[in-house]
Amino acid sequence: MAVKFKIKKGDQVVVTTGREKGKTGEVVEVRRAESRVLVQGVNMVTKHVRASQAGPGGIEKKEAPLHISNVALIDPDSGKATRVGYEMDKDGNKTRVARRSGKAIG
Repeated sequence: MAVKFKIKKGDQVVVTTGREKGKTGEVVEVRRAESRVLVQGVNMVTKHVRASQAGPGGIEKKEAPLHISNVALIDPDSGKATRVGYEMDKDGNKTRVARRSGKAIG
């Protein structure tokens, strides 16, 4: 079952654990069914690709997905990791806010 996450495509995140700890990047894809995210330039792996009519083979470097619990949103104010909360604005729209600073996200 796919669950809803507070991290969305296009968000700036920081990796909190593992060998990629401290690296930052933009979320390229959110895989809700797997609870994973692809972060641009983070968790790079090499993949050997066989040649085909579509293109030549070779060794490609590409991003591997990270579990969503291992990334945290970056606070737009301080640039540090933060949790995400929700607030209703005066028009009744729900907006995401950074818990660290209280500023609106995206």
